Amino acid sequence: MRGLVNKLEQASGLDRIGDRLQRVVQGALRGQRIRDLLHGVWLGHPLHPAMVQVPVGAWMSAAVLDALPGQRRAATTLIGIGTVSALPAAVAGLNDWAALSRDQRRVGLVHASANVVGLACYIGSLAARRNGRYDLGRALAYLGLSAASGGAYLGGHLAYKQGAQVSQSISELHRVRDGWQPLGELASLPQRQLVTRQIDDDVSVIVYRYGDEVTVMLERCPHESGPLGEGQVQEIDGHDCVVCPWHGSTFRLTSGGEVVHGPAASDQVTLTTRIVDGRLEARLP
Repeated sequence: MRGLVNKLEQASGLDRIGDRLQRVVQGALRGQRIRDLLHGVWLGHPLHPAMVQVPVGAWMSAAVLDALPGQRRAATTLIGIGTVSALPAAVAGLNDWAALSRDQRRVGLVHASANVVGLACYIGSLAARRNGRYDLGRALAYLGLSAASGGAYLGGHLAYKQGAQVSQSISELHRVRDGWQPLGELASLPQRQLVTRQIDDDVSVIVYRYGDEVTVMLERCPHESGPLGEGQVQEIDGHDCVVCPWHGSTFRLTSGGEVVHGPAASDQVTLTTRIVDGRLEARLP
């Protein structure tokens, strides 16, 4: 199973379908506010994994009730709840998927396809139950659960093996040593311009000075490791923000790295700073 999934990452034949679907999704979800809502920017972490708990929980519970006598109505109700709640969860998942790298989108395409098969089985199960064909409805429900479980396995591969929608910058934080680290003379820092510096010789940070205040932020974007040091500075809602040059994730430079726009859903890590004898120093938060 592991070998098959790994092969999916290199299955370039899926790109033709995936690239077209990506354009469709991006065209349908054009508004920045809608995309941010679906990415989970307001929540502080991706929304899709939270939303899938409702259909998965309902379908799993229905599977248990289908195995018990006298629970047909309850099982059917749960299948209906799971089927309806799967639709908005799928939209949030597609929104995340469209912002992933190509190898991640290949696995994500099969993940989505498995879930579509599962959803179709559950819709068929509801139709069969409504027509009094309960045994067929139960069989379709178990088929749907099997397909959805396969999709869930691929979703786990996306998150835990490929790092989809997982903060890519947090590993950099763990490489910074304890204690205060020097970052140069304060006087050498230009006002309101991004400057890239190194901590411990191999951890890249961006330094941003505004007046007498200085922000030190990990340079790797948490979405797909984009170089924030090469991004643009924009003022949004009265705050200076850095925009990732790869996918447009936006973080406040003057407010603790708070995420403003996705596809990143989590805040960017900022370090604690101090000025000693005119020299800037930073440490782990």
